[in-house]
Amino acid sequence: MSKVCELTGKRPMFGHSVSHSNAKTNRKFLPNLKKKKFFIPELDEWIELKISVSALRTINKKGIYNYLKDLSKKGEIKLN
Repeated sequence: MSKVCELTGKRPMFGHSVSHSNAKTNRKFLPNLKKKKFFIPELDEWIELKISVSALRTINKKGIYNYLKDLSKKGEIKLN
């Protein structure tokens, strides 16, 4: 299962865990992803997306249809 947000494109980042002795070991910073079903009344259909929680907050603020329209204007997604 890929850990990539379908709307924002957030993906895992890599870095180091730094101990008290300043020894560095590799680690992975994973995005906070959730599976969520949305109903779009303008299109009269349900969609299921794996999105980051920051994208979910933006959807709650703008609305799912307006958020998808903004992304399609930028050319990041294709809206039917």
